[in-house]
Amino acid sequence: MEQWAEIRRLHRAEGVPIKEISRRLGIARNTVRTALASAEPPNYQRAKRGSVADAFEPEIRKLLREYPRMPATVIAERIGWKNSISTLKNRVAQIRPEYTSVDPVDRLIHEPGQAAQMDLWFPEPRIPVGFGQSMMLPVLVMTLSYSRVFNALMIPSRQAGDLTAGMWSLINNVGAVPKSLIWDRESAIGGKGKVTEAAAAFAGTLATRIILAPPRDPEFKGQTERNNQFLETSFLPGRKFASPQDFNKQLIEWLPVANARTVRSIQGRPIDRLPTDLAAMTVLPPMPPVTGFSHRVRISRDYYVRLDRNDYSVHPSMIGRLVDFTLTMDRVIGVCDQQVVADHPRCWAKHQVITDPEHVQVAATLRSAFNRLRRTAAENVRGEVVESRQLSEYDRIFGLNDHDFRGDPS
Repeated sequence: MEQWAEIRRLHRAEGVPIKEISRRLGIARNTVRTALASAEPPNYQRAKRGSVADAFEPEIRKLLREYPRMPATVIAERIGWKNSISTLKNRVAQIRPEYTSVDPVDRLIHEPGQAAQMDLWFPEPRIPVGFGQSMMLPVLVMTLSYSRVFNALMIPSRQAGDLTAGMWSLINNVGAVPKSLIWDRESAIGGKGKVTEAAAAFAGTLATRIILAPPRDPEFKGQTERNNQFLETSFLPGRKFASPQDFNKQLIEWLPVANARTVRSIQGRPIDRLPTDLAAMTVLPPMPPVTGFSHRVRISRDYYVRLDRNDYSVHPSMIGRLVDFTLTMDRVIGVCDQQVVADHPRCWAKHQVITDPEHVQVAATLRSAFNRLRRTAAENVRGEVVESRQLSEYDRIFGLNDHDFRGDPS
């Protein structure tokens, strides 16, 4: 490169002839002429080496022409590929765009109050849930598309009742309802490409709608996906959690700091844009939506009922009766004839027995009373004198004689 630049300087700036340049630099005259004729710096290019995939390229193109989405592993099987699959994948990745349609992504413009993106984040630390158990629990994350304000809450499970309860808690904290809630195809929301009944009922109560993202389209709700990563890198490091409640407490304390940071894409702070976002949203409904779980169970002699993989005690006086149970994220409540007959903190662990000591005392009292009644009944039966009769008396009563059984005496 330096020689090329010196040749051009000597000849054009100082007027040195080609013969003198050749002598000074010790190079051939043709090299000088080539350098002067070239308007661009010299660029060495290594000759391309052949690849084992070159011989298979016509067959690869033939398959892609008919089946543009055929996986490289299937192509390898069809063409009899015996070499490294990575080599074939690289070649297929180079060729495939020539046979597939282009799907450009438009730059989205988010209007105030129009949408909130919802997603589940699964933090790696296993959270203690009591009874010696630790679990990886989901965190529901909601990001307002216009202001970029986001909120999050750890919930017990991915079931519809817990998801709707989590959504209501986050929306209620914001103080208004976005006009649409964008979800991926979470099984309890729309796993089969159609909004589930529970999710549709929730959206109808809030006068909003649920939009399901197209399959394999991460850009559709990229804002909340980025916030998941932000939580992973900025909230989790250096923290320890004693329980799900402790996790949520620390998260709630940290979220105002996160929403006060400057976001490059909006050139400002999310918290400053929130009032504009809220002004365009729908007001909260006068009655809260139905969330959590509802079950009606007939109580057996074992005065426990199994709900969400745990057994909870019920007042023993309810044995044989139907009781309506409601599970929220915090409580398990049973009601019969408008009377609360069970009220327990919800257990986030699995396969546990949750007992109210009062229920045990009542069961012991009822059992003692039942045993006394049974003993009294047994004593009455033993003390009663039962009259006995001869069998011949029954023959006389029914008009039976001995010859009726011995046959005709003649």
